[in-house]
Amino acid sequence: MTPQSLVDHAVTTSTADDCIAIVRDATSANLRWANNTLTTNGVMHGITVTIVSFIRSGDGTATGSVTGSATTQAQVTALVEAADAAARAGSPAEDANDLVRDAVSPDWDDAPVPTDIHVYDAFAPALGEAFGRASGGGRILYGFVNHQSTTTYVGSTSGLRLRHVQPTGHYGCTGKTADLTESAWVGGATRDFADVDALALEATLEQRLGWGARRVDLPAGRYDTILPPTAVADLMIDAYWYAGARVAHEGQSVYSKRGVGTRIGDPIARPEVDLFSDPAYPGLECAPFALAASSDNESSVFDNGLPLGRTDWIRGGDLTSLIQTRHSAAMTQQPVTPMVDNLVLSVDGGAGSVEDLVAGTERGLLLTCLWYIRAVEEQTLLLTGLTRDGVYLIENGEITGSVNNFRFNESPVDLLRRFSHASATVPSFSREWGDDYFSRTAMPALRVPDFNMSSVSQAM
Repeated sequence: MTPQSLVDHAVTTSTADDCIAIVRDATSANLRWANNTLTTNGVMHGITVTIVSFIRSGDGTATGSVTGSATTQAQVTALVEAADAAARAGSPAEDANDLVRDAVSPDWDDAPVPTDIHVYDAFAPALGEAFGRASGGGRILYGFVNHQSTTTYVGSTSGLRLRHVQPTGHYGCTGKTADLTESAWVGGATRDFADVDALALEATLEQRLGWGARRVDLPAGRYDTILPPTAVADLMIDAYWYAGARVAHEGQSVYSKRGVGTRIGDPIARPEVDLFSDPAYPGLECAPFALAASSDNESSVFDNGLPLGRTDWIRGGDLTSLIQTRHSAAMTQQPVTPMVDNLVLSVDGGAGSVEDLVAGTERGLLLTCLWYIRAVEEQTLLLTGLTRDGVYLIENGEITGSVNNFRFNESPVDLLRRFSHASATVPSFSREWGDDYFSRTAMPALRVPDFNMSSVSQAM
């Protein structure tokens, strides 16, 4: 059966007052390697169906949502019956709104777009060469690449028939010295692996492991620190995820005014800063309509199918938008601005590269990426976490050695006021969040003159 027929079967089978069906057809292909040898590869295919049922009464509209694997009409029927029953047993939803009506994608009838192992036809041979180069230089490579193509179909009793194809790829490679005392990492996101050069990845790891030939142990403290785009992405994704309008309106976040209300309209960053999302941003294209399998403070099942465009979260340093459902927008009296599946940070006047920022630094640190990031305090969005796979000492504009790892305590919102220099914005990839949650980002490198390394970490 086609995904379209599963959608049509769901919305005609439901006995609820309204029904939305979301069908995701996903294929993926991956490679894994260790000790300079390819170890595994695999291709997977799955179809996931979400049914959202709506039951209206004098008290309001109740919803029920059920998600499961389904490839047959009988399996879809079982999901529909479960969602209908959940809606009938539910309480009225506080986010109730009219469903989006009569939106149809011109490519609705097109088949899903799959991926397969041939996405690595150019990458895999070069990876074999990289293994040989690493072995010859006394280096060991470990890594993983994954490419997924997900075609989403959304249909409803209110006339939605929407389709979107989302290619998502990422790569990561860790290099270690033969004695395993030094490690370095490089990674990124891609739509099709045509732009990923395995030999260039290995050359970068060679350079970084070479920097580690000299080891310098430093104490905790505040350091002039360069965050490359991957580390900036690690932090800015949290700044985005915590930007829910309702939570801010109720006084519970860094975006709240004292008392009640949001800081929309207030300056919260340097005036050169823009933070935005755009479904059409080149290289980071994502779904141009809202998708929600369930409702929470940042999303609403009633908003499925709402069109998405560019949304400026921060413009000219001012907070201009927060993540809004139609329900929260009515509370805050602000425009409806649903979450978009990408994020871009740009700094007016930002130019050059990480290397240019290093060249202009007298003494400081260059990070690679961050991990194990957790929120400590949401009123300031204070985060803590660890540095990982490469902290390097900068002296007189050059990398002169590697440094021990640290635990940090910083607020990404506060960093947008305190940074001193920025590079050009480039496609980036969050080591912490990109693999499973949020891979479509573009960030500059930022130099922060007083980044807080709160304690020394023994992590490798």
